[in-house]
Amino acid sequence: MSVPYETAAYEPPESPESPEEHLMRLLGRALNSFELPDEILRRLDCALAHDGSLHSAHHSAGLHRETYRHTWLLADGSALTLWELVHNTAPGSEPRHEVFVDEEELRAAGSRLGLPPETPDFELPVQVQLSPVPSPRHAYVPEASADHARRLLRRAENTDRPGPDLADRLSTACGHQISQAFGGPGRAGRARAGFSLYEHAFLLRDGAEVSLWEVEHTATPDGRHMCEVYDSEDTARRAMERRAARMTP
Repeated sequence: MSVPYETAAYEPPESPESPEEHLMRLLGRALNSFELPDEILRRLDCALAHDGSLHSAHHSAGLHRETYRHTWLLADGSALTLWELVHNTAPGSEPRHEVFVDEEELRAAGSRLGLPPETPDFELPVQVQLSPVPSPRHAYVPEASADHARRLLRRAENTDRPGPDLADRLSTACGHQISQAFGGPGRAGRARAGFSLYEHAFLLRDGAEVSLWEVEHTATPDGRHMCEVYDSEDTARRAMERRAARMTP
């Protein structure tokens, strides 16, 4: 017997969850969550939005099977889906939850339950509605990003470097990208002083994007290498201009 969507045993959370909370709740109840590939979990670590929807259902003689589609929007603009199977193995028994990476695994697990296979009559049309989140501006790498921000701020020598409030925000970074920004002081001292400007872009767990601007140069009295960090490109470029002006005869 096919069960209409509105009568299926799907209970959405009473309050909005973050993508991370939704994933943790799914993994916490799935008996086979340890089988998920590490690469899948790493990709989900920086999810920006999520949606969970009933995909199909079957109830008969005290036995039931439901499948759910859980989709996350990732930092690179792509979507990743996990499939959840909920079923009982005997009339009146407690439901069991399993999670799978693709539909083939889901169907194989469902075929072992002794219930009629899914057919188009059992499929429920689902349109995944993700929260409207703008596509990220950078291709982020989820590799010790919070530690990268901490080390960058630690080596900054300028007294007007970003303060503790921004450092606290960056402690939640889950992805980063480094790129060189070209163009610099239009003075003769630029070539001698060796200015370089880099953008360190960070993706935070709340979906926000924050950039730090690193100026590397040798415009120092003894010609040694110096690192300065600023919270905006304009501020960084003005600092480069001031340094270059001091070095111009």
